[in-house]
Amino acid sequence: MKHLLLIIALNTFPFLMIAQNTNTLSDKPDSAKKILLAEVSCGQCQFGLQGMDCNLAVRIDGRAYFVKGANIDSYGDAHANDGFCKAIRKAEVQGELINNQFILSYFKLLELPIKSKSKK
Repeated sequence: MKHLLLIIALNTFPFLMIAQNTNTLSDKPDSAKKILLAEVSCGQCQFGLQGMDCNLAVRIDGRAYFVKGANIDSYGDAHANDGFCKAIRKAEVQGELINNQFILSYFKLLELPIKSKSKK
């Protein structure tokens, strides 16, 4: 029985490690760095970047860059109606551009505007 429990535990451990959130972003912006207002979305679906899978990207000053430091599904289902694969959202970001990739240190997704109901 002890061996069975050990086998189950050892087989479960790798899956638990994969499920961990890998975002290492700060909750608060660095006061020494400028906060940038960026468009964020799927690099392939919305910004036309080349790649094999859906990946989070930012567009700053008209140029799009893949992001390192946050996952496309970290902020909801990427394929939902307001998800990154179907919509371009706004976010406050901080980070560095290294080798044509934006390395995030801070990311705050901004709320969607409330749609008003028009009466006809």
